[in-house]
Amino acid sequence: MIFQDIKTFNKQFGYEPEIQNASRLPQAPKKIIVCGMGGSHLAADLLKAWKPALDVTIWSDYGLPILSERDKKECLIIASSYSGNTEETISAFLEAKERHLPLAAIAAGGELVSLAKSFGVPHVVLPDTHIQPRMALGFSIKAILTLIGEKSVLKEIGALEHSLTSARYEASGKKIAKQLKGRIPVMYASRRNEAIAKNWKIVLNETGKTPAFSNILPEMNHNEMTGFDIKKSTSTLSSKFYFVLLRDGDDDSRIIKRMKALEKVLKARKLKVSNVEISGENRATKIFSSINTAQWTAFHLAKIYGVEAEQVPMVEEFKKLIA
Repeated sequence: MIFQDIKTFNKQFGYEPEIQNASRLPQAPKKIIVCGMGGSHLAADLLKAWKPALDVTIWSDYGLPILSERDKKECLIIASSYSGNTEETISAFLEAKERHLPLAAIAAGGELVSLAKSFGVPHVVLPDTHIQPRMALGFSIKAILTLIGEKSVLKEIGALEHSLTSARYEASGKKIAKQLKGRIPVMYASRRNEAIAKNWKIVLNETGKTPAFSNILPEMNHNEMTGFDIKKSTSTLSSKFYFVLLRDGDDDSRIIKRMKALEKVLKARKLKVSNVEISGENRATKIFSSINTAQWTAFHLAKIYGVEAEQVPMVEEFKKLIA
């Protein structure tokens, strides 16, 4: 099923969300707080990368972040959980309701939808296609944009239904997967592309069932980079990593220069490095084509390792232990 989810990823951008209890939704909130865990907040991360002028905060924990008196009046809290049963997100929803804060919800079902209905809270019910949350980014981002009233942005992202052709990215994803075999992937990007690097990491974790990490430039040049300064006593450790540099021609020229220098110093230490271009005719295409490439990479890496790509049994095991 996950193969089909990746292949038809673009179709999600044709989804038209409907808001239940829309009359109770605050108009033009100045601050958006998306409360969600794992794949259920990835769309908000990408929205920040795409439209940085939007004041979006992601909260991935129990309860709510500290809010100023102004935030309490001008914010919209969006509780996002694809399953509708994520305990941290339900905790955020209930606290926001108790404190009479502007509130909305996004879920495919579960307890979150039940709570939203019982309290008359504005909410969007996502298509219940049994897709994994990390794979539902098109559905989720359109739901968020609908709740915050960003009509022009909705139109822009809706165009991806026809312009984003998933099959174009499978070959490059398969090639990268072969390069990553037997290695621990580390994704590096600029701060403006941090959410893209993080998404690569997450799908490699969840779909590829492999350790993977991400960081940003220029920060990693001041600390993390030195952990790979090969010495005789640490060479075995460093040799296990494979560095994927997510290059973007629209990045700050100083970051582009740092990317080139980073590649040079890593290769000088005989470490494995690949460049993956974040490319496309506009920012939305650049973001989501890279995401789609990451999905294909993780899928083919799972095939190489002979592991089940879709489910996340370790997460389910953990949930049972804390239930």
